Amino acid sequence: MGINPADASPGDVVYSKAGRDKGLFFVVMSAADGYAMLCDGRKRKTDRPKRKKLKHLCLGAGHSEYIENKLKNGEKVTNAEFRRELVEYKTERECK
Repeated sequence: MGINPADASPGDVVYSKAGRDKGLFFVVMSAADGYAMLCDGRKRKTDRPKRKKLKHLCLGAGHSEYIENKLKNGEKVTNAEFRRELVEYKTERECK
């Protein structure tokens, strides 16, 4: 079962459970209509975020208030900031 669209919000750290990026962590930039725009600062940078269905993501890995506040205030978030926030989420986890 995927994520309820109302549960996904900017700044959430999610785990990809399907696709070629399976097992990787991303930060949600935005979510609407069953899809989320994801960034990790490495393969998926801020200028080309990944559009992925919410049902292929696992929510609950964590949350970045720093990125959430910057996105809500309309400030630019750099790729280095995304990488810095994802450092602690490098190990693969089992999604329930």
